[in-house]
Amino acid sequence: MNCVKSVEWVKNHLNDRRIRVIDCSFSLGKPSEGKTLYGVAHIPGAVYFDLEKDLSGHVKEHGGRHPLPNMKNFLRKIEQAGIDNESIIICYDQGEGAFAGRCWWLLRYLGHEEVFVLNGGFQAWKDAGYDTDSHVPDYPGKSYKPVFNEDLLVDVEEVERIAEGKSDACLIDSRSKERYAGLEEPIDRIPGHIPRAVNFPWTEGLQNGFFKDITAQKERFSGLDQNKTVVVYCGSGVTATPNIMALIEAGFKDVRLYAGSYSDWVSYGPHKVEKD
Repeated sequence: MNCVKSVEWVKNHLNDRRIRVIDCSFSLGKPSEGKTLYGVAHIPGAVYFDLEKDLSGHVKEHGGRHPLPNMKNFLRKIEQAGIDNESIIICYDQGEGAFAGRCWWLLRYLGHEEVFVLNGGFQAWKDAGYDTDSHVPDYPGKSYKPVFNEDLLVDVEEVERIAEGKSDACLIDSRSKERYAGLEEPIDRIPGHIPRAVNFPWTEGLQNGFFKDITAQKERFSGLDQNKTVVVYCGSGVTATPNIMALIEAGFKDVRLYAGSYSDWVSYGPHKVEKD
């Protein structure tokens, strides 16, 4: 698979000097829990990246609940972690896939190609009986030269064009069926979904914390045209990323993230939403 690596692969390559492992453990309900878990046990040599402090920027009126980080700050973070353009990066979380996926997407946005998500996350690592560590490593700083891949990102104006039928791009809502239909909305102020969006819950691309195989991902998206641009969103640009990975595995070439996602969309008063 193009986007993930197995625990066996990571175990066998852990001593490669190019390997850098990033622990992205996080809990949306308990923001400090991820770093606490990292401090207790992590993959040996792993550094910690926090969803809200490192992988997101400051929340403003627009931009969603997890806006993209300031890229200068993000670059400083990865350089301090001893990461350069030649690094092979493995991102993992506790097995959810979404927090690691956010880090994976950000690094792809910087132009990094050899970045992967650990399939099954830290839970799979522990289940395999591999060693863990509580030591926080201190790596010599490196220099990183980004080549931003703007084709991976769309702004709200482009999503407006899709919602108004002025673009033939496919718009995917990665949230649960209940939130898509507007039957429940535990976070954002208005229930529903962006007009013309189709629903592919991100959780349906995984099974017991592992990404389903390529055949299964192709079956999930068999009704979509692979020749069209696909724009993916969720609530705040985090859980959309496993769907982006799944689409790439299924063979889609032009897959983009609406980073602000639904929480950004409803921050604009004139924007319509649909319920069904």
